[in-house]
Amino acid sequence: MASIDRAALEIRLGDPWPAIVRRALAWAGEHGVNLRDAVLLVPFAQHLPPARREWARSGGWMPRIETTQTLARSLGPAQPPAPGQIGFDAAIDRLTARRLLQSQSWFLAWSRRDPRGVDQAVAALVQTAHALARSAAAVPPDERDAHWLRGRELLAAHGAGPGATERLLARVAFEWAAASATPLTDALFALRPSAWIVVQAGGADALTERLLACAEAAAPCLWIDTDVPIAEPFGALAGEADVRLATCADFEAEAQHTAAQVLAHLNEGVAPIALIAQDRLLTRRVRALLSRQQVPLLDETGWKLSTTRAAATLVGLLRAARPRASADERLDWLKSCVGAGEWPGLPVAPSALRTLESTLRRKGWVAATAVDAAQLAESAAALWRAADAVVAPLNEARARSPGAWLRALRDALQGCGAWSALNVDDAGRQVLAALHLHDAPEAVEFVSGVERMTLDEFMTWVDDALESASFVPAAPAGGAGGAAVVITPLERAMLRPFAAVVFAGADERRLGAPAVPHPLLSDGLARELGLPGATARRDAETLAFAQVLRSPRVTLLRRVDDGGEPLAASPLLQRLTLAMARAGRRDSLVASDPRRDLSVPRQPVPRPLPAAPALLPASLSASACEALRACPYRFFALTLLGLREDEELDDEIEKRDYGTWLHAVLHRFHASRGEACDAAAEEARLHATAWQIREEMQLDDSAFLPFAATFKRFAPRYIEWLHARDRAGAQWLDGERELKASPGEWAGVAMRGVIDRVDSSPGDAGPITQLIDYKTGSAQMLRSLVKQPQEDTQLAFYAALMAQQSQSVGDVGAIYLALDDADGIQAIEHKHVELTAQRLVDGIGRDLARLRAGAAMPALGEGRACDFCQARGLCRRDHWADEGEGA
Repeated sequence: MASIDRAALEIRLGDPWPAIVRRALAWAGEHGVNLRDAVLLVPFAQHLPPARREWARSGGWMPRIETTQTLARSLGPAQPPAPGQIGFDAAIDRLTARRLLQSQSWFLAWSRRDPRGVDQAVAALVQTAHALARSAAAVPPDERDAHWLRGRELLAAHGAGPGATERLLARVAFEWAAASATPLTDALFALRPSAWIVVQAGGADALTERLLACAEAAAPCLWIDTDVPIAEPFGALAGEADVRLATCADFEAEAQHTAAQVLAHLNEGVAPIALIAQDRLLTRRVRALLSRQQVPLLDETGWKLSTTRAAATLVGLLRAARPRASADERLDWLKSCVGAGEWPGLPVAPSALRTLESTLRRKGWVAATAVDAAQLAESAAALWRAADAVVAPLNEARARSPGAWLRALRDALQGCGAWSALNVDDAGRQVLAALHLHDAPEAVEFVSGVERMTLDEFMTWVDDALESASFVPAAPAGGAGGAAVVITPLERAMLRPFAAVVFAGADERRLGAPAVPHPLLSDGLARELGLPGATARRDAETLAFAQVLRSPRVTLLRRVDDGGEPLAASPLLQRLTLAMARAGRRDSLVASDPRRDLSVPRQPVPRPLPAAPALLPASLSASACEALRACPYRFFALTLLGLREDEELDDEIEKRDYGTWLHAVLHRFHASRGEACDAAAEEARLHATAWQIREEMQLDDSAFLPFAATFKRFAPRYIEWLHARDRAGAQWLDGERELKASPGEWAGVAMRGVIDRVDSSPGDAGPITQLIDYKTGSAQMLRSLVKQPQEDTQLAFYAALMAQQSQSVGDVGAIYLALDDADGIQAIEHKHVELTAQRLVDGIGRDLARLRAGAAMPALGEGRACDFCQARGLCRRDHWADEGEGA
């Protein structure tokens, strides 16, 4: 009876494969093994090229060099899963898991009560079932029934105590795994090579151990253990490993230092380099920095498929199809489609989209259902109707089968032209494959067994499927061998002949941190069921880290600040530091910073001094006059050039929206008021008017809730103030009055404006025409403004506009009416407003004359005018040479 020969191989720094091949050849010679019929198993597929290359150098017969998975696939195709069985396809398995749970009586009430919790339960169920099925694949076929029986007994024995829901889910996952198809690797147990040779790195593999245990009676076996002793993993390495440690200040410093270290190695001719993807977010940043330097990269980790542009296009289509989709969501989807090419049948789609967006923002149409195509330009209307036709089959409320949803989604992608764009994009093809959009849609229904789902459930499934899949970009020209830098996870960097390793993320959160607990099983129960426990996972990470330290050059990086929180070194790094200190090499740990300081001379910009006498407008509003007085450059940018920030198209209601709504409410209330009646009746009518205006403006109830509470306090206060004003003899005359006039002092430039309210009010010498401007801001700020009448442009402008009318209006007064002050309704008068108005007209007339003569419009950069100015980025206020001045 043969036995397993175990050889602990002590590998020095550098390429490990020469030593591995020498040891295997020596053993084969000692045992008379026919290598032509032998099998050499390596841990990962990435080990196949270096192992085969080194064995070829040695000459003679080469054994069959495989991983357990590649060897199993070469022996025959996998058995396709039957309906309801695990397929290790995240998209379909999530559907199947949901159907399994829906068959449980307790699940229906839970799904109605906590839909988010149900989504997490489905994810945990799939994760557990996959782990149990993979663990069972390592059990020999003739022992598997006993394995499942023992598992049921273990789960039954742990049936008491807290965590009843988790135990129920674990039992469902276990039975689902037990009903899975025959594992592909079962064929390995019937294989009879002349010998088995196994290379271990990062800990023992359960399947390989069971395979050799079954085969040792039939063939000689060699187990080459390349791992360090787990009890003292860094003892032997501490005296010889070429390790450097860089401690960085924060995320960006670590990313820059990592990229600079890679570039420094490349400049020295050191390649290939392994960039360990221990911190996924940091690795994305480093990848971007290296791509700017045209560094050829091979990314073996990729990133979540849900973060790709292709996924955003598809998910954007589904969001735009929802019945309550916003106009902004519809625009986002259209941009992703039109940006990729022309819309089918609409060659002017790009310009039509720009026109459409401009109109939607100008009209303030927040909901897609609020858009009136009849009010759009012809090209924009055609694009909007085409978009409606594409999403219409998706936005039906009825539940459908997964296949029906996939057919509708595929038709919609083809209808908007995104289908062809996705098929020519690497990420796009992976998105279509992840959702099985190339397959027959009925196949998804057949495998998952799911019958009906709503649009929201379908969208959740799509999000989960894209979130669980990874996009792995194509290898650079020349394949993997053409990459100077390989981005790889820690465990796949073992036993690979890299010239250098750059390892960022060597901190307490990302390396050597406590293992994440299993979602449904305790650590002890998981171990009894054959899953790796926390200790096993921690040991595997320690062994993989020690393997990486055997590379010729290793640079470890960590940061001390993580978003404002202090961050300590990794426990493994601390153990390595202590081992190197005992070996007398503490000082050799410190890495130099390869980044170079670049001195950039200051290049301040001068204050802009534009002149545009030919651009003076035909008329000016109060806000334009305010801009001219506060900062001439703001007047130039916003009035003469007509530049504006785009309005946001969302359903979030801001204070400005509340002010617009309140203006409309008060105008309609007064326009239909008639004779005064009792306070309760008037307050009720005010509330009715408010509700009517809110419906017309399509303001979302939940978003409007804070302002509704404010209005509830406002309404009785306003009616009380109004009745007191009625008793004093005031009378409402008009509201939202639009006026225009042409002062002679302005030499052809008109003034225009809309006055919130015009009242007749008793004065000292008889009735006066009182102009009222509603304000929802601070009353104290308004009082401060009118204390210096020449600084108040708005009321003075309206008074001048009223005084310029051909009809005699008599004496004019003006007040700000603070509607939202904590002390109630506050009337704040601008005294002697007629005098201020005339001075305003004279002053603006002189300014306009200078502008016609070619005077410059400087950016002043002084006072509060700069704080919220839309033109601040244009005048480059923060980059002036005299930046000590002004704001």
